[in-house]
Amino acid sequence: MKIVRESLPDVVFVDLKMPGVSGFEVIEKINLLDPTIVTIVITGYATVNSAVEAMKKGAYDFLPKPFTPEELRLITQRGLEKRRLVQETIALRREKEMLREHFAAIVSHELKSPLGAIQQNLFGLEAELSSKLTESQKTLFERMKCRIADLLKLIHTWLRVILVDIKKIKESFAPVTVTTLISKAVESIQPHATRKEVEILISYEEPLGLVDGDEGTLVAALVNIVSNAVKYSRLGGKVLIKAKQEENSILISVTDTGVGISEEDLPYIFGDFYAGKPGPAAERGSGLGLAITRRIVEAHNGSISVESEVGRGSAFAIRLPALKSSVHNQPSLGAETYSDSH
Repeated sequence: MKIVRESLPDVVFVDLKMPGVSGFEVIEKINLLDPTIVTIVITGYATVNSAVEAMKKGAYDFLPKPFTPEELRLITQRGLEKRRLVQETIALRREKEMLREHFAAIVSHELKSPLGAIQQNLFGLEAELSSKLTESQKTLFERMKCRIADLLKLIHTWLRVILVDIKKIKESFAPVTVTTLISKAVESIQPHATRKEVEILISYEEPLGLVDGDEGTLVAALVNIVSNAVKYSRLGGKVLIKAKQEENSILISVTDTGVGISEEDLPYIFGDFYAGKPGPAAERGSGLGLAITRRIVEAHNGSISVESEVGRGSAFAIRLPALKSSVHNQPSLGAETYSDSH
């Protein structure tokens, strides 16, 4: 191991039986030292079990004795190619991370900060002139405030999708009540639903377990789904949110009676910056909400899917792993209509 640590070779050939040390132990130590180093096991004691164990420890391949020079050359060549590809992948990942952070800094400094200052100055100017403003001028101020708020919200969404850090999300995992996630998401969306006269119904099937996750990001994921359901619903439409236990997972579904999604759009809706057709009120999203939702759900080892038909609405399904031996009896709510009084 001393030679390996000092020289950091591209390829190391390891025999499973060496004086005073196990080949499996050597493979494990090399993998911890530098996982890009290719370890190839060469031994005369080859068995299926030993080959499987070596691969589990991090070996690239297994070459039983006796072998020909050509076999040795080919396996070495394949190992070096694998190392090259791994190193390229790592370099590209680092470059992507640097570009992501650089872009986030530009967005925050060049767009978010100036808009925030404009917003504060606009509020101050409106307060100073409030007694002198005509109705049309007041309307103009309201439009400007709404537009700036929309732009800030869009920038915030950009930053969120750029800076989604799965590792940090997982560090804050804790048992979460599904009813809490849903109620907080609906509370956030309810004013928009009220303006559109869209009725939000909630239904739970008992017993309902807990999920292990980050409450804030899970609520954000649900807000994106429910917000879309309301956005693409017609005036007076309905949105149904259901939650139920399915063996070792919990299913949360959001169904609307909106305009639906075309068959050709369905494969792309969870991609970054993919915005579908405008809603009934000509509302159009940034194309980031569903991308963020997918990343959040996948960070929680869950899955998200959608079924839709143009003119009949959409049904989104989020499946999250349920905490083992943790069944939480939710209130017997049945189907509930959610209103501003909640």
